[in-house]
Amino acid sequence: MSEPQRPGARRPRLVLAAALTAVLATTLSVLLPATGAAAGDRHPGPKPTIVLVHGAWADGSSWSAVGDILRRAGYPVRIPPNPLRNLTTDGQTIADFLSTISGPIVLVGHSYGGAVITQAATGNADVKALVYEDAFAPDEGEVIFPLAGADSALSVDPATVFDFVPYPGAPASDVDLYLKRDTFLGPFAAGVPRSKALSLYAAQRPLTLSAGFTPAGVPAWKTIPSWYILGTQDQIITPAAQRFMAERAGARITEVKAGHLALITRPDVVAKVIVQATR
Repeated sequence: MSEPQRPGARRPRLVLAAALTAVLATTLSVLLPATGAAAGDRHPGPKPTIVLVHGAWADGSSWSAVGDILRRAGYPVRIPPNPLRNLTTDGQTIADFLSTISGPIVLVGHSYGGAVITQAATGNADVKALVYEDAFAPDEGEVIFPLAGADSALSVDPATVFDFVPYPGAPASDVDLYLKRDTFLGPFAAGVPRSKALSLYAAQRPLTLSAGFTPAGVPAWKTIPSWYILGTQDQIITPAAQRFMAERAGARITEVKAGHLALITRPDVVAKVIVQATR
């Protein structure tokens, strides 16, 4: 016959069990968010809408791989077209698009798209974070082309890197700029498989010359937290130029060993940083 258990004898074991349960719960809460981008998006409320803005010589399809990763992680994703006509009106176009979205927004821009989101988010309280991917982040009054850096592949005789194409209704001396084949396949699409780069070259959308020299307005990064994905092998916006803009904006910087199109060559890294910004 077993000895009768004294009153209160089970209490130490109950206390120990409760303590172990608490420790296990804390451990899991630390470990689970580290299991990848898709598993790391823990939100107390609705997930923000992620708006991806493409840059020059590209279209929304440049964000396809990143967008697919984010959608699989449960995020609403939108990829509006960037007109590439004028920094002021391009920014207003994206700002008008943002005004139709309910709830919090994380706004992401690649290359020239970074300058556009810098304009578009200003004054929009729903934009909770900005993410720059190999992107321009101009201050008020700056124009983008000089911000590419002295060693940029674009900082040479324009006739050697651009094809100049007239367009209807263009202001005097304005033209559409297309990247020449060698510039596109070389410094612009560095790291992209050649067959893919050829397809991108054929479908490139031009930026107007005037867009590259339109002074920027009040930058949203002065009031909205920002993240920056810095391509250490970028030949279009040099790593030094990117670091200058990122540090000036107070952005959290993630370096990636990639060229100008990290959104295509390293979509996993880009998506991970965007998820970090959503938190």
